[in-house]
Amino acid sequence: LQLVESGGGLVQPGGSLRLSCVASGSSFDSYSIGWFRQAPGKEREGVSCVSSSGYNRNYADSVKGRFTISRDNAKNTVYLQMNRMKPEDTAVYYCAASPRATVEAFCILTGLPPPSDFGSWGQGTQVTVSS
Repeated sequence: LQLVESGGGLVQPGGSLRLSCVASGSSFDSYSIGWFRQAPGKEREGVSCVSSSGYNRNYADSVKGRFTISRDNAKNTVYLQMNRMKPEDTAVYYCAASPRATVEAFCILTGLPPPSDFGSWGQGTQVTVSS
């Protein structure tokens, strides 16, 4: 599965952005998808994940209530709607995919799977929150 992110840019604090992750390849609807971000000098961290069906979602505490993940399997696309953005949201954002049932279960039942659980990655899109 190949992934391409888009929608990043510069936004003021309190503003909104919507990121898209478009997948090419077969069986997109059998993959769990995660959004991750990496700020300069920091480790890559999980932001959100969504199950293959789209019914189950999980979020990092730092974005809960502000970000919403969704997917449209007919369009092979996952979205990350980011509202009430803060300067600390500044990072390169990546989407990643995994077909593993254990990753799906982790996302549904526990929380955010680690980056090492995902085998397919996009190239990233820069998000900057600044006045």
